[in-house]
Amino acid sequence: MKANLAALAAGILFGMGLMLSGMTNPGEVLGFLDWSGVWSPDLIGVLGSAVLVSLIGFQFAQRKEKPWFAAEFPALPKKSIDRPLLIGAMLFGVGWGLAGYCPGPALAVLALGNEEVLVFLGAMLCGGLLQQWWARNRNDG
Repeated sequence: MKANLAALAAGILFGMGLMLSGMTNPGEVLGFLDWSGVWSPDLIGVLGSAVLVSLIGFQFAQRKEKPWFAAEFPALPKKSIDRPLLIGAMLFGVGWGLAGYCPGPALAVLALGNEEVLVFLGAMLCGGLLQQWWARNRNDG
């Protein structure tokens, strides 16, 4: 129960940070990605802040023997940079550039009652299901 409440609190804090930083505004995101037009560098500060907070958080976590609400830290997956990962990253980038949303901000916008994001979330869900189907069939052959 404590872990679920902590996850809920972290999700709410993350969503609030996305809203305050402008990441939930697709126009702001697209302005950042548009280097040939009127480029908006505002989100560099958001990305830099995220890196700084992560650095501090990882330093704090490395000094702990175990997480607050679990018996041990989960093992990190050993995943190499391969073709499917690169293709997925490119598809993610294209989707982000076309829609101005990525999954976290899209869910935060949905919580605000914005219905236009439903098209993006539907496409994201279909893409995830298609990837699962492809991975299952690729490994069966």
